[in-house]
Amino acid sequence: MVQAGILNVKGENNRYVFQGVHILFDGIRDRPWKASETRKNEMVFIGRNLNETQLKEEFCKCLV
Repeated sequence: MVQAGILNVKGENNRYVFQGVHILFDGIRDRPWKASETRKNEMVFIGRNLNETQLKEEFCKCLV
C-alpha cells in the first residue's frame, strides 16, 4: 500500500506532510498554513482490496 497526505495538527501553525510505502513511513513538519487555505486533513491510500468503509471508521476513532 502507498499512502500520502497533509495533516492539520491541533496547536500547530505548520502543515504536517507524510508519505509511506508498505511498512516504511515518514513525515515532516512543512510550511505554515496560508491564510487563504482551509486547514484540513487530506490522506490518500493506494492499494489492492482496501476497505474504504473500514478505513474511514478506524480513522474517525482517532479524532479528538
